[in-house]
Amino acid sequence: RRAGANRRPKMEAKFPEVVVQLTDQDGNAFAVIGAVAKALKRAGKPDAAKEFTDAAFKCGSYDEVLQLCMKTVEVT
Repeated sequence: RRAGANRRPKMEAKFPEVVVQLTDQDGNAFAVIGAVAKALKRAGKPDAAKEFTDAAFKCGSYDEVLQLCMKTVEVT
């Protein structure tokens, strides 16, 4: 087996140019959703912000919200 074979590949965000800092921020799900939506709007992607917000409110858990964030933008 080669070194690193068990590592998962880094998830590629749909909008990697949009960077959102979630560390040291309010961990409330609504605050996280708002931060990502705001960053998308500032990046000139209001349709993506609405799509993200709609999908986030359909998530069944906080972990699902975080996974959606990482699939959508670059999270730091």
